[in-house]
Amino acid sequence: MPKDAPPNGSAPPTGIVGPRKRVSEMQAKLHRWAAADPGRRFDDLFNLVHDPATLIVAFERVAGNKGSRTPGVDGLTVAGIEEYTGVPGFLHDLRVALKDGLFRPLPVRERKIPKPGGSGKVRALGIPTVADRIVQAALKLVLEPIFETDFTPVSYGFRPGRRAWDAIAEIHHFGTKQYRWVLDADIEACFDRIDHTALLDRVRHRVKDKRVLGLVKAFLKAGILTELGENKGTMTGTPQGGILSPLLANIALSVLDEHLMGPWKPGGEMSLAWERGYRRRRGLPNWRLVRYADDFVVLVNGTRQDTEAVREDVSRVLKPLGLNLSEAKTQITNLADGIDFLGFHIQWRRKKGTEKWHVYTFISQRPIRQLKAKIRALTRRQSQQDLQSVLRRINQILRGWSAYFQHAVAKNQFSALAHFVWWRLIRMLKVRHHWTWKDIRRRFVTPQGHWRPISADGTDLFDLQTVAVTRYRWRGAKIPSPWPTIQPTTVSVESRMR
Repeated sequence: MPKDAPPNGSAPPTGIVGPRKRVSEMQAKLHRWAAADPGRRFDDLFNLVHDPATLIVAFERVAGNKGSRTPGVDGLTVAGIEEYTGVPGFLHDLRVALKDGLFRPLPVRERKIPKPGGSGKVRALGIPTVADRIVQAALKLVLEPIFETDFTPVSYGFRPGRRAWDAIAEIHHFGTKQYRWVLDADIEACFDRIDHTALLDRVRHRVKDKRVLGLVKAFLKAGILTELGENKGTMTGTPQGGILSPLLANIALSVLDEHLMGPWKPGGEMSLAWERGYRRRRGLPNWRLVRYADDFVVLVNGTRQDTEAVREDVSRVLKPLGLNLSEAKTQITNLADGIDFLGFHIQWRRKKGTEKWHVYTFISQRPIRQLKAKIRALTRRQSQQDLQSVLRRINQILRGWSAYFQHAVAKNQFSALAHFVWWRLIRMLKVRHHWTWKDIRRRFVTPQGHWRPISADGTDLFDLQTVAVTRYRWRGAKIPSPWPTIQPTTVSVESRMR
């Protein structure tokens, strides 16, 4: 589940200058050309990958990521490069290695982290070197605007300008329109098992430049240095943790999007409302895919048998990619029973006190348990950490968590969690200072009988109850392109691509 929900990807910021302006103009050109000619295969993209402006912007994005403090197999970090090598010299050497064909990705450093939910299972992340991250970021800057024109509107994960909220709003929207049967799917080890040949074939649909294809293949085949120090080959998959991995996963899984959403395209059997109504009157189902990276659901306006047929169809489409649906986690359910997706619980239920039924979006139990576990870890009764530091960390967690869930039916849950956090802190302070309940009231109740917020050195506890709960409106296909038309004012991008 995402920690928060800012726009995904790399939409160009406003007021951009210098290298960022050149890169933004280049991306707008590529995006426009790709949209104008859906069958176009781009050549000579390699010059854009090692362009100085592209590498500078790529470095800025790598340096701005929290992972910049984590070294790869070579032990280098962004801070170390800035202090000892110097960024200009490092990027110059990297550019020369790319131009001369001497650049070779190093194996990623494996790091296993526990999966959320307390299942005891772990997820393997691959940490590339800083140089590899920069080249991957440069490749993403060039490739993303091209492939964005081919991606369908129902794909929301790791795409510029799109949020997890958009995916939830789409489920809510179609759930109110009789799409009540749900294929809640889980792809088994998606990032680890994507077939390289099938993935590269998808990339070749748009990219003709053999040097760019070679770079993509080199990153896929770079290998893994395990935590035990063993070198392991990567015959399949794209390691989680790489900057390029989410884009490559979207390129591979776009096969599923195109297959299931093909009937929704102009001229398709489900493209118009009356056509979908005609199918239902004939006893034929309609369906709608909602995908966030490798997590997806298929909403079906039909029967359970229709949904089972869709499941078989999905399995057949994923098979050439080397992917399979998890038998244990993939299930067919009805919205009346509810589904959990991206941390939300979505359910078709009767409104209290009425006979009207609506689709409601609640907070799932797992993120609530995870939040409480974090708060408990910070407020252990024997903790000696100063109160201001504890409050700052709790406030960071609560603000990010509430910003993500503020569009759910969450007012009562926010109130209950605010009560939980307050009591955790009060009990910690009672034990730490040997206070009685009378001492607590003397310190935190005003002469007028109102409770003061828990605070330390000017830092007040963030009150979850003050968060405004609002509905997030479905945007669907109206989400604007992240690369509007930009008239170049510097060196022509088109001339550099010839």
